[in-house]
Amino acid sequence: MNILILQASPRANGNTAWMAEEYKNAAEAAGHQVTLVNVSRKKIAGCLACEYCHKGGTHDADNIEGGHQGNGACIQKDDMQELYPLMAQAEVLVLAAPIYYFTLCAQIQAPIQRMYCVNAPAKVKKMALLVSSYSPGVYTGATAEYHDICNYWHAEDSGIVTAKVDEQKTDETKAKIEALVKNL
Repeated sequence: MNILILQASPRANGNTAWMAEEYKNAAEAAGHQVTLVNVSRKKIAGCLACEYCHKGGTHDADNIEGGHQGNGACIQKDDMQELYPLMAQAEVLVLAAPIYYFTLCAQIQAPIQRMYCVNAPAKVKKMALLVSSYSPGVYTGATAEYHDICNYWHAEDSGIVTAKVDEQKTDETKAKIEALVKNL
């Protein structure tokens, strides 16, 4: 399977980055094609809600009739342009994000929300979530958002691994990540 991992931690050697690498290693060992992108190092702006993408190249958001009619191209030309082709080919999408304040971090939000221009990744059939936090019990918002994304994109939830401070970079967490890959 073609797997895309969007890793959103700005800490290159942090806990979320470790989780993403462990998923990548297990998936490659199982014979999958894996691309890991550190989206926190990319310049990806939020959606402008200009509706350019849905109206074939015009900016007048007040003149939309019938919803998504445009060419699906975003007017913004930033690092998201690198992700659109990867998202279009991915069969499995893994979101790896730290929890800073009760939900998925801003670094993962921007690329997810910029998918608005195409509505949903064309081939994604399965998704997984890897989240880490210093505190226990802060995953409710992130997991609810993840489930909403899975539902909207008609993607199967292949699992979630959470790791609070005493579970980070442990053999137990690594085993949970490897179990996610076996579910593919």
